[in-house]
Amino acid sequence: MANRESTVYLDNNATTRVAPEVIEAMMPFFGDRYGNPSSIYRFGGTVRRHIERAREQVAALIGASPGEIVFTSCGSEGDNMALKGFFQERGERTRIVTTAVEHPAVRNTARFLSGRGAKITELSVDNNGMLSGGVFDSIDISRDTLTSIMWANNETGVVFPIRELAGAVKARGGLFHTDAVQAAGKTVIDVKKVPVDMLAFSGHKLHAPKGVGAAYFRAGTPVKAILHGGHQEGGVRAGTENVPYIVGLGRACELAAQRISEENTRVRTLRDRLEKALLEKCAGAKLNGHPTERLPNTTNVSFENIEGEAILLHLDEAGIAASSGSACTTGSLEPSHVMTAMGIPYNYAHSSIRFSFSVYSTDEDVDRVIAVMPDIVEKLRRLSPFVDQVF
Repeated sequence: MANRESTVYLDNNATTRVAPEVIEAMMPFFGDRYGNPSSIYRFGGTVRRHIERAREQVAALIGASPGEIVFTSCGSEGDNMALKGFFQERGERTRIVTTAVEHPAVRNTARFLSGRGAKITELSVDNNGMLSGGVFDSIDISRDTLTSIMWANNETGVVFPIRELAGAVKARGGLFHTDAVQAAGKTVIDVKKVPVDMLAFSGHKLHAPKGVGAAYFRAGTPVKAILHGGHQEGGVRAGTENVPYIVGLGRACELAAQRISEENTRVRTLRDRLEKALLEKCAGAKLNGHPTERLPNTTNVSFENIEGEAILLHLDEAGIAASSGSACTTGSLEPSHVMTAMGIPYNYAHSSIRFSFSVYSTDEDVDRVIAVMPDIVEKLRRLSPFVDQVF
């Protein structure tokens, strides 16, 4: 088995390493700066100033005002705040429009609300995982409608035209929410130019620790709390703030803003080199997702008639970490709902492998994957029970 210290980590859409600069920023708040930020004395007030500084850093990453940022525990909490908060406001008049390829944080929340009276519409995608033109033409959108469409898909990296989609919804009086968990820090987000009302992202996808995230609520957007208690976060999200992690998120957002250019140049080049090699060197390889409208760090490739889990096990033996899709659905023996929604044939959908890079990825990482994948694919295809089946 490969030495874990030399692991090639290409599963950054699942989680990322915490940046050393982020750890450094956090450390004082595990030690001397332990005051409660809600306290009126200076020992707590000093800590409060660091929270507000982090709020400014988070806001700057997405072009928001600091007062529009609410700290959360993760992206899923931010998604829940948006959908459930809207439902609390509108009740059984609620209509939620979303897509068939959303992360479970949105998909399952919408289905939960459906059981309480909300009307749910799931938009279909094409074979590239993209929404078709005129997607809202036959849908009734009003002030009782919340449209929730992810900025970028976690499995394929496909980036939706959020500016156009949000503009179409807003023109008809609806509200627009986007799960930007995968997009934040990898592509430019500017809510001054993109008319989204609500947005959520998570720290551990951009080199902050797990357990902290942020939600954006455009000024004037009605927000109903789903966690009640104290006055923290403007009364929207009760509970004593997780100061070290909030400070870490702020620093991570500051770093992400500085590194977006690298994400879209060097990291994209790594992604493209691996993708090209896999498609050329591995028989029966197929790209899943739009060929160009994707995050710069993500490629999803299927290998005909091979079990994806078997590929991952062999990669793991070689010291390479990748994924068969969302970490939130790993372990299921069925193709992901994203592959199914895209109409990917079963013998390809079952073998989809996602490689996702970060600014810490290297040319050597790509070389190691290219060196082992053709042999893994050839070996598993010889053993595959699918080879003699007709699809």
